[in-house]
Amino acid sequence: MIASVAALLLSALGGVWLWTAATSSVEVVVARAAVPRGAVIDAGDLMVARVSLDPAVASIPASEVSTVVGQRAALDISAGGLLTPDAIASETVPAKGETVVGLSLVDGMLPAIPLKTGDDVRVVQTPGAQGQVGDVSPVTIAAKVVAVTRSQDGQFALVDLLVSADAAPDLAARAATGKVAVVLDSRER
Repeated sequence: MIASVAALLLSALGGVWLWTAATSSVEVVVARAAVPRGAVIDAGDLMVARVSLDPAVASIPASEVSTVVGQRAALDISAGGLLTPDAIASETVPAKGETVVGLSLVDGMLPAIPLKTGDDVRVVQTPGAQGQVGDVSPVTIAAKVVAVTRSQDGQFALVDLLVSADAAPDLAARAATGKVAVVLDSRER
């Protein structure tokens, strides 16, 4: 008899828990497939899932899935990952009048503080490992970080920088010499 009452109580508690979970869940947009940062998001990359979310967790409601299609991934999105408003961007990089220039830098030619997408930096022409620092101020080119990765062998930081289309040839030529360093400007806005 006691076992029957206990089973009945457990069943009732389980039913209440299931009902609570079902009524507090919401439909949100999640990634069906991995979407790399910068890629255009297609309808096939997305699906709708019903999840229980804390109200403090930012998400994109299923009703807004059509607004996500055609946007760009602002960061790497894992398959099954919940899409947040910060995960998508409407602007194309590079925009008209801008160019992305890639630099390959050895450690010591960029800050030890990890660079983040959107950071304001300056590329500074250096005299090289054996050179003398002259009396003339070094050439600097202002840029914005688009992406930072490591080379496959891990020896180089590969830094994509957004610059004006006019500054791009000069920056690319200076970067090709290997005599440049990247400095991080203030992150205060």
